[in-house]
Amino acid sequence: MKPIRILTRSISSAFKSVVRNLSLSIASISCIIITLIIVSVAIILSMNVNNFTKDIESDLTIVMFVKKEATDENIASLKTNIDSVPNIKDVQYKSKDDIKKEMQGENEAFNKIMSEWKDDVNPLQACYIITVENIDSIGETANTLKNLEFVDVVKYGEGTVEKVVSIFDVIQKVMVVAVIALIFVTAFLISNTIKITIYSRKNEIDIMRLVGTSNVVIKLPFLFEGLFLGFLGSIIPVLVTIYGYVFLYDKMGGVMFTSIISLIKPYNFVFQVSLVLVAIGAVVGMYGSYKSVRKYLKI
Repeated sequence: MKPIRILTRSISSAFKSVVRNLSLSIASISCIIITLIIVSVAIILSMNVNNFTKDIESDLTIVMFVKKEATDENIASLKTNIDSVPNIKDVQYKSKDDIKKEMQGENEAFNKIMSEWKDDVNPLQACYIITVENIDSIGETANTLKNLEFVDVVKYGEGTVEKVVSIFDVIQKVMVVAVIALIFVTAFLISNTIKITIYSRKNEIDIMRLVGTSNVVIKLPFLFEGLFLGFLGSIIPVLVTIYGYVFLYDKMGGVMFTSIISLIKPYNFVFQVSLVLVAIGAVVGMYGSYKSVRKYLKI
């Protein structure tokens, strides 16, 4: 029963310390709230950027136009050669007639013009729609395809694709660095709060040492205090995350700036982010306390 009694007393002592040093606790919790809200924004942006990047990568294709003089045998041979090129994920062939039907169905003006063509007249070119496995190597893959026999033109948004992928890669890395930096800031704030608490209870701690109280009993209340501060500081960021993201998602219609950039659906996602915030608050709170206890109590 003794361990349970020690644990109960430590939790009670930590709670009383938070209430007794209310102004310090409020200041610390306020800093944690601000920090965790920023962390939440960084996580949400990072996850949505990552989601958008994956969407772009899955939608990016290479369009390879076949020379008009290519026969059916040449086209079949070309398909075999395409399959042998590294980094190819999927290959879809579209004949001139397929492309004509698609264009007629998409645009009434095209439909009117193409309807006047004779049955044996079709100036369009057959093509292969190619999806790659690794978007970073799309340029290299396109260059390899250009050199295949019976290939006329290869298009994939050269230059633009690389820039878009590069920009979003940089954004993701910046977000990760920002989140890590903010976590350390939170730990520092909690560490300073616990340090002040230790100084305010210095005489009490000295008496506990004189009567032979173990280091564990001395340390536990401070660790629980850090845990409480971290947990309390995460409540408002969690509410802001859940209600704020759902509101923005509904207000923006599930997209950001353009229909191309779709946002992650809020349900499940906001709760996952919230759990991360609570975990960061609690773990970082205990870490900040542990750091102060080791440094200033020297135990």
